[in-house]
Amino acid sequence: MENLDKSKNIAIIAYLTIIGAVIAIFMNQEENKSAFASFHIRQALGLFLSFFLLGYFVGYADSWTVTSAFYLFYFILWIYGFLGAVQGQMRELPVVGAFFQNLFKTL
Repeated sequence: MENLDKSKNIAIIAYLTIIGAVIAIFMNQEENKSAFASFHIRQALGLFLSFFLLGYFVGYADSWTVTSAFYLFYFILWIYGFLGAVQGQMRELPVVGAFFQNLFKTL
């Protein structure tokens, strides 16, 4: 039971900013590696990196509807992933989850 709680804690930390994702990577090292935590680290890291990368380009759009839709989309994805970590479920993020799992498969 303690191992599941520790894995859930690492997964939750991964969703708390990009720094939390980096900290979670170091917490989930070889001797304590958890498949559950690794899954959520990949999801959270991909979500944060794509947010910063795409947000840079969306920032040039001079339209509040485009930027609002962008922020709403990523907030919904973040909530979906965070609730999956809290509930102890390994649900991929809609649209981008499988891509993040393949891209960061070494984590």
